[in-house]
Amino acid sequence: MAEKIPASPKLRRFLMDLISDLVGGVFYSVAVYSFASRAEFAPGGISGLALLINHLWGFPIGTVSLLLNLPLILISYRIVGRRFLFKSLRTILFCTLFLDLVFVHFPCYEGSSLLAALFYGVFLGTGLAIIYMRGSSTGGTDFLTMSVKLLAPHLSIGFVTLSIDLVIILLGWPVFGNIDAVLYGLIATFTASVVMDKIMYGTESGKLAIIITTRAEAVAAQIDRVCARGSTMLEARGAYTETDRQVLLCACSKSQAYKVRHAALAVDADAFVMITETNEVFGEGFIDPTNNVKIG
Repeated sequence: MAEKIPASPKLRRFLMDLISDLVGGVFYSVAVYSFASRAEFAPGGISGLALLINHLWGFPIGTVSLLLNLPLILISYRIVGRRFLFKSLRTILFCTLFLDLVFVHFPCYEGSSLLAALFYGVFLGTGLAIIYMRGSSTGGTDFLTMSVKLLAPHLSIGFVTLSIDLVIILLGWPVFGNIDAVLYGLIATFTASVVMDKIMYGTESGKLAIIITTRAEAVAAQIDRVCARGSTMLEARGAYTETDRQVLLCACSKSQAYKVRHAALAVDADAFVMITETNEVFGEGFIDPTNNVKIG
């Protein structure tokens, strides 16, 4: 019997990118066509501008998005890099096909505009998270933001993105003839951002306990007994008291944060404990940095 030849890493990456484009494109298209196209609001980004044009003149949403992306691609070609550009172009083509050839055969949601905005955000945020995690994008304001950032490096990416989206959202007021279009557009954009962040960072987020104490070894041992979590010990000195102390760093899950704090204060009631958020934690017991799979 012939020996099975394993797929090369390059082929596996290509297949994973392709699956991500398909799945992400479906979620993206459901958001834009099924929920936003009849709800009379324009979310931010190129898709929002395409929705406005579709409402005014009836041009296909996907085709308009592709045409609007073409000048941005030409402008930002040298800025975003060839690899990112080609991956994004493939994603854009998938989204265009889904929007104009597939989902036009399915019914659109025509109920509450508020629910449409919320579900638009959920589906769009999910789709974008899937696409972004594979190093691609749906183009549009991503390209424009990078170009503006290069020309004006003192501006933050968040400010540039928000400014572009806000202009498009505000255009919904004169196009749809009511202020509600702006409010629903803001809700949709905010929901999409929250969902995208939760999917990309929230599932692997945790807590970091920073413990300042004079009994670091005993505190670390107690944390290990209670939570089975290791700690890193640093030497420190109080600037005001000039007393030698130790600082313990302990990465833990959200559910373990209380136990870590309780364990530290049980050993040293005078310990100074700070609990902060961590978006991603790589290493034993968390995520393997080589393949983003949880280990330990």
